[in-house]
Amino acid sequence: MSTSTGGRPRDASRDEAILDATLDLLAQVGYDDLTTAEVARRAGAGKATIYRRWPSKADLVVAAVGRMGGDEPTLDHLPDTGTLRGDLAALFRPQTPEEDARSLGVMRGLTSLLSQSSELAEAASAAIIGPFVDSQRLLMERAVTRGEVPADVDVATVARVTPSMTAFRLAVERRPIDVDELMHLVDVVVLPALRVAPPGP
Repeated sequence: MSTSTGGRPRDASRDEAILDATLDLLAQVGYDDLTTAEVARRAGAGKATIYRRWPSKADLVVAAVGRMGGDEPTLDHLPDTGTLRGDLAALFRPQTPEEDARSLGVMRGLTSLLSQSSELAEAASAAIIGPFVDSQRLLMERAVTRGEVPADVDVATVARVTPSMTAFRLAVERRPIDVDELMHLVDVVVLPALRVAPPGP
């Protein structure tokens, strides 16, 4: 006698197609003009499928933006060079011109959503910079464990410096931040805040 499995298993590839289509459309037309119908058309999915997974347009957009930060980080997948500065340098990677253009377009498209409510703004902010903050916090906590960073430093706050500046450049100054600028922030802000001596000349 067979038993029901509770319905068709969720198709991860379909989710990816829907979220990618959402990001592309957000960058092109902005949040206000983005429609679930057009997302469904581009992704080759039904509107009902989208609404079952993301009940509102805001939910869909926040989920899509969250994909830009990647999966939740773990130490096993982060650099381990032996020094915090080396780990951060290995973590930051140059973006291609296409990635820069998409990031700028998405931030422009989010402007309307961020002004609608503080809850939506917080959700979008967490989706955009959360994984980057978590990655740097893990690296900094490991530096505390090995004795490179003093144990009484506020690692959780310092871990937000470069991700927040990256988001500020995209959202306010409308330009991406490059790896050299990020490493300058590490040397003049992050390492001093962690009471780690910056590299010599």
